[in-house]
Amino acid sequence: MAECWLKNLKSDFTVLSAGTKPDGLSPQAVKIMKEVGLDVSDQVSKHLDNVEWTKADYAITLCGSANETCVNMNWPETCQRNHWPIKDPKSDEEYRNVRDEIKQRIERFLEEF
Repeated sequence: MAECWLKNLKSDFTVLSAGTKPDGLSPQAVKIMKEVGLDVSDQVSKHLDNVEWTKADYAITLCGSANETCVNMNWPETCQRNHWPIKDPKSDEEYRNVRDEIKQRIERFLEEF
């Protein structure tokens, strides 16, 4: 969801996303994002080790395990890291809350530019 929001709110950014335990795209995420007119169905779940991070300017982690894992990654010195402790959603209502929280956080993040 974060990748989709950022791509839609700031299209001139190169946006990469990955996880510590990618397990495919959640059908609930597809459904909940579609409610706000966004299509995430073409996104692919990737592992952190399969993404090139050496040119990253910013890294945003969204859950506890990602933050713990990412602390030990070899980030570029200029990479600014942010952690947003967002709980993994289970129900549709939780997915909506997470969707909206991620959007709000990204909007605040983009205000820096």
